[in-house]
Amino acid sequence: MSRPRDYLYELLPVIHRTRDAERGYPLRALLRVIGEQVNVVEDDIAQLYENWFIETCADWVVPYIGDLIGYRPVHEAGDPGSVETEQSRGRNKILIPRRELANTLGYRRRKGTLALLEQLAQDVAGWPARAVEFYALLGWAQHVNHLRMSRGRTASLADGDALDLIDGPFERLAHTVDVRRVVSHRTLGRYDIPSVGVFVWRLKPYSVTHAPANCVESIGPHCFTFSALGHDTQLFAKPEREAEPTHIAEEINLPVPIRRRALEERVSTRPLKTRASADYYGANRSLAIYAPDWPVKGAPQPVPREQVVPADLTDWHYRASRGELAADPVRGRIVFPAGQLPKRGVWVTYHYAFSQDMGGGEYGRTLTAPGAYAYYRVSKDLPGGGVFDSINEALAAWRNEQQALGAEPAGDEARATWRAEKARLAAAVIEIQDSAVYSEPLSIALEAGESLQIRAAERTRPVIRLLDYMAHRPDAFAISGKRASRFKLDGLIVTGRGMQVTGPDRSDAAALEQGDLCDVTIRHSTLVPGWGVEGDCEPKRPNEPSLELINTNARIVIDHSIIGSIQVVADEVQTDPVQITISDSIVDATSETREAIGAPNLPLAFTRLTILRSTVIGEVNAHAIAAAEDSIFMSHVMVGRRQQGCMRFCYVPSGSRTPRRFHCQPDLVIAALDEIEPAPGAAEKSRLRAREEQRVRPRFTSRRYGYAAYCQLAADCAEEIRRGANDESEMGAFHDLFQPQREANLRARLDEYTPAGMEAGILFAD
Repeated sequence: MSRPRDYLYELLPVIHRTRDAERGYPLRALLRVIGEQVNVVEDDIAQLYENWFIETCADWVVPYIGDLIGYRPVHEAGDPGSVETEQSRGRNKILIPRRELANTLGYRRRKGTLALLEQLAQDVAGWPARAVEFYALLGWAQHVNHLRMSRGRTASLADGDALDLIDGPFERLAHTVDVRRVVSHRTLGRYDIPSVGVFVWRLKPYSVTHAPANCVESIGPHCFTFSALGHDTQLFAKPEREAEPTHIAEEINLPVPIRRRALEERVSTRPLKTRASADYYGANRSLAIYAPDWPVKGAPQPVPREQVVPADLTDWHYRASRGELAADPVRGRIVFPAGQLPKRGVWVTYHYAFSQDMGGGEYGRTLTAPGAYAYYRVSKDLPGGGVFDSINEALAAWRNEQQALGAEPAGDEARATWRAEKARLAAAVIEIQDSAVYSEPLSIALEAGESLQIRAAERTRPVIRLLDYMAHRPDAFAISGKRASRFKLDGLIVTGRGMQVTGPDRSDAAALEQGDLCDVTIRHSTLVPGWGVEGDCEPKRPNEPSLELINTNARIVIDHSIIGSIQVVADEVQTDPVQITISDSIVDATSETREAIGAPNLPLAFTRLTILRSTVIGEVNAHAIAAAEDSIFMSHVMVGRRQQGCMRFCYVPSGSRTPRRFHCQPDLVIAALDEIEPAPGAAEKSRLRAREEQRVRPRFTSRRYGYAAYCQLAADCAEEIRRGANDESEMGAFHDLFQPQREANLRARLDEYTPAGMEAGILFAD
């Protein structure tokens, strides 16, 4: 660790430091320069020692330590590359996992054990797993002197829990023999004597902590959803760590969807009643429900599990008994007794699942801010003491501080202090410190040189709900600014309306002279596609854009975000194209037939796009594409300036008008048809072309925002898409997960550590 910058200077006797102060500290400045180089040398020496150990060594050392213990990289996954970019460094960590090298010797001692296969999945691929020996689930006659009661048995219609688990990783019923192999590349078989299945979960659980539940008023005041957006959401388990390394994972140890039967616990048999299981329900568990002063004043919080009844609330027909509430983990719904409503509101803690850290969520992310800025905290849970109750209150406080600063005073010292304070107040950070819902109109106008960042604090997921406030004008989240001003939205969810970035009025010379926003950044945020979602995750306003750019020259940056369609209104005569950069994000127009990026009532949006590692659902009609790489375009792309820019390693539907394309699909599979010998006839070639185009068309597990597997490539998606990026990872928004590399690594390690005569296959449980 580097020493303080004045470490060497503080070692000097006081007399020398005093004389140095009298001369304006020239000696201190010299020793600071020397101290920087001393720190570099000391840090390098310290790192050389750390490089002896796999736990603390630098990333570039990991392959060399692996070579010492005979670790062999999996070449099918790809060879490590340069470390110049963040993506390259992330890929190298997947290709040669540090945790796998640290445990390699232990693996060799435990070779052939079932629990080792689970640990391999976690250490090699980073996927939680459950290993199943399928021969134990075969239906066969047992010897009466050697009964094995734990083996699979015939189905009993009275055992609802066993029926609920059919064909899953936790199945208990017996099957007949399946002669297909569990490692087949065509159709996978399961139930055979040599078959071992390693079920893996790729989706990650994300928490939502003490957030308001949504009251479904259209059904009744006693009906609520866990999701603040009002849609049904499957609740997931918060995995509990296994106590022993030899333990085979169970439901509570994995990020699985919570079943209704798994949530219930039988506490008595006469009469038969069900209550929420302590494994899943309660503070610091998978889910909890808070209803202050319900059912009686001063009732403990969260609601005790004895008062929570798991139920099927598919049609909202369940009637909760007095003093009890019903919870459905599959739908994410809550029902209170119709005559005993929670008068002080309902708050929930739960877990949902998603593929990657993207959009608003309670996951760790790097927070950035200007060098000097005014800082304001917003929270509905802990208002007061310098904490504001709303975003608009924080904005008003910022403006009040600027006005209170007054005019520049006389005197050098006072003037210097005033200028420093003015520079600080030119930038502001408004940080929301809870996962509450903020229903308020937002209209932000920045002065010249100002910078504003509205962000979520670490481990929070606030929601901005924009309502229909004004009947005579739009109610969008409005952003405008003057020359050199900047705005950033970081870590939030915006629903109800879209965001509108407006530039100066072109007909107003005075406004035009004051300039426009410099840039607008949307980072780790969600602008809900279609402005909102219905209970079944259908968009509420599918034709409405999430982001409108009206006569602005601001540079738009969208990073690790989920956003609806983008509409651009610009003057093509007097201005340059609007610069839009989209990376590691999803742009969802809610349908392939709608415009994802376009202009209202115009054939092309006057914008210059850069799209990297993103998934775009909908048509793209733009002036130019400067660069597109490792991305998926699910509908036609129409570009005005084809001679500018290029598209690399993308999926672009046939018939699109684009700049130069390099290694794109379906171009490659169509070009391969020309190499067929003997050459097919015109009719046959047309048929083969249509078949190949359909084969490589990307397939998703779900294309509806609100589902856990939203925009996740399906298991049967073509290999040309799943490994079609420039580094052999998958195309699209989840490129940086490097799923193909993880899978190839795990397959190789399973082959290495599975006993002779057995076969271990990977089965995706999500």
